[in-house]
Amino acid sequence: MSSKRIIIIGGSAAGPKTASKARRMDQNAEIILFQKEKDLSMASCGFPYYVGGVFDDRNQLLCTPTGVTRDPDFFVTTKNIIAKTETEIIKIDKTAKIVIAKDLKTDKDTEYSYDKLVICTGATSFKPPIPGIDAKGISALKTMSDADFLRKIRDEKKIKKAIIIGGGLIGIETCEALQLAGIKTAIIELQDQILPFLDYELAKKVENYMKSLGVEIITSNGVSEFIKNENNELTGIKLQDGKEISCELAVVSIGVRPASKLAKEAGLKITETGAVWVDEYMQTDDPHIYSAGDCVETKHLITGKNVYSPMGDLANLQGRVIGENLVKGNKRKFKGVLQTGICKVFEYSAGATGLSKKQAIKAGYNNIETVVNAGPYRPGFMGATVIVSKLVVNKDDRRILGYQCICEGDISKQIGMAAMAITGKLTIDDISNADLPYAPPFSLAIEHFIVSCHIIQNKIDDGLKGITSVELKKRLDNNEKPFLIDLRGPDEYEMMRLGIGEKLIPLGKLKNSLDQIPQDKNTEIICFCKISLRGYEASLILKNLGWTNVSILEGGIMGWPFDREK
Repeated sequence: MSSKRIIIIGGSAAGPKTASKARRMDQNAEIILFQKEKDLSMASCGFPYYVGGVFDDRNQLLCTPTGVTRDPDFFVTTKNIIAKTETEIIKIDKTAKIVIAKDLKTDKDTEYSYDKLVICTGATSFKPPIPGIDAKGISALKTMSDADFLRKIRDEKKIKKAIIIGGGLIGIETCEALQLAGIKTAIIELQDQILPFLDYELAKKVENYMKSLGVEIITSNGVSEFIKNENNELTGIKLQDGKEISCELAVVSIGVRPASKLAKEAGLKITETGAVWVDEYMQTDDPHIYSAGDCVETKHLITGKNVYSPMGDLANLQGRVIGENLVKGNKRKFKGVLQTGICKVFEYSAGATGLSKKQAIKAGYNNIETVVNAGPYRPGFMGATVIVSKLVVNKDDRRILGYQCICEGDISKQIGMAAMAITGKLTIDDISNADLPYAPPFSLAIEHFIVSCHIIQNKIDDGLKGITSVELKKRLDNNEKPFLIDLRGPDEYEMMRLGIGEKLIPLGKLKNSLDQIPQDKNTEIICFCKISLRGYEASLILKNLGWTNVSILEGGIMGWPFDREK
């Protein structure tokens, strides 16, 4: 019989998962879970959807998949795990192997010894030192109390204008929740784009979509002051450029910081970002102490460097690894992350895995190839919408480094495929003939992710030249004038067009319209259509006829994120 005592600090994601896995592996160990908050095992990624009214029963954030509430009674009766809520661990003595727990209801301290200790203290919302940040009406969306506060605002229907500070995942999801509640919402983002895990051209398209739904988005600007009245109530914000915007609510969503104070005070190793250091077994530099979740750093599977990646799915996976290692010894490894992420943006979805182009360059990959691919994810007769994606490849070994895409619909399948391809260190050649499930309700005969790999093959092996929308827009802004050909039909052109100086020549008439093309065979020519498939065909025709400087506009009109004539 085991007499081991396992103490776990933190009851959100990693902590309960660790406790549950350890119990399954060892039916005799004494397992005690301490949670500072009142609630346990909260589905924090569901907070925006509770706030937005997708569901109304708060208890669903605390339930198992079968609808049983995960409270202390559930843990003790179902799992034989003691869960002490509203109890804060205030000290760890790693030499004596004890912790001091403070009961927040009685203010009483109690000492507990441990054989193994697991720190899952999570993260805290970053609160910038901006004047007025203490005003009433400023919140985050990190805790259950934050969710309760914002849900109350939604239900009361008194507030008319809200500001979201930060255009990352949580900021975007919170914006949707408030906008759907009838609250006019604006996003303020210090960087030049929202959704920083995307490269600019895809992020810009998401921004355009959100603006079309009435969301105000201000980039390359930040908040310099929160304006409040004599009752300390928020009345507006002042931007760094001096502009003032009135509002009654502000949600600060500019990231989180690892809650590592307890571990640091115990003398455990802390990283440069302030996270708890762990090895591949999720063990700290003390052999009796493990750590998981939003308070730790882990290795990036591509760069090999440690990264801070506070995601709920990773917290659960790490907790499972620790649960096994507590019982079996260090047998199970958590090998690392790709920082895969996805979010719902009204009817759009946006996701990414691995490295974006800018991240790959920053990581030292100097010989990369990318492609922006726009195309329907299933046949038109099945009601297809267009996926716009970007694939990043290391030309040296042809391995996939990153993938990102956006779509009006679900792109989780494409992001999931790419994540597994990167995890498996697959090349574009491995993917190019992959046997994936196909039927018209689900995909085209050649799936979108595979098509992206085909295009990269064409660029690396067959000399296909592409130009991105960002590159072309920059050149046009510099008064460069390549010869642009739109290969669609007249009806399509009248319905939608870029209006950037292009010449309309339908693909079927191209060979009989060569006199409309500059006769200098070295002239730069850029071909495109709605998704640039016809642009690709035209580029091959022109190159075969002797034009030497022909490229395609990657993604075509559907990939163009800037203003257009129609």
